[in-house]
Amino acid sequence: QVQLVESGGGLAQAGGSLRLSCAASERTFSSYAMAWFRQAPGKEREFVSTINWSGGSTAYADSVKGRFTISRDNAKNTMYLQMNSLKPEDTAVYYCAAGSRAVAAQGSYNYWGRGTQVTVSS
Repeated sequence: QVQLVESGGGLAQAGGSLRLSCAASERTFSSYAMAWFRQAPGKEREFVSTINWSGGSTAYADSVKGRFTISRDNAKNTMYLQMNSLKPEDTAVYYCAAGSRAVAAQGSYNYWGRGTQVTVSS
């Protein structure tokens, strides 16, 4: 079973940057598609970005396209989310997830981290 631990969240000002990390426990990390989701207070969890096993294919929600960059380092069993030009509406708990397909549907992901809080002040 894959265990995922997010880190790198915190407080940032609008226009600032943060980099999230997701560390996986399994050596088979490279066989999984990975994704980031987020959940703002009072809202449902939503898709942010996904990356396939090799890192050669990525996808983004329209709301973060051009501002966020997803990447992975299979040698370190770690995935990243570089978040630039942050906006107050990016405030949420960010979750990483692992699954068999790099898609936006939450149901495709079998393993989830506990989340890391990102707060963006205006």
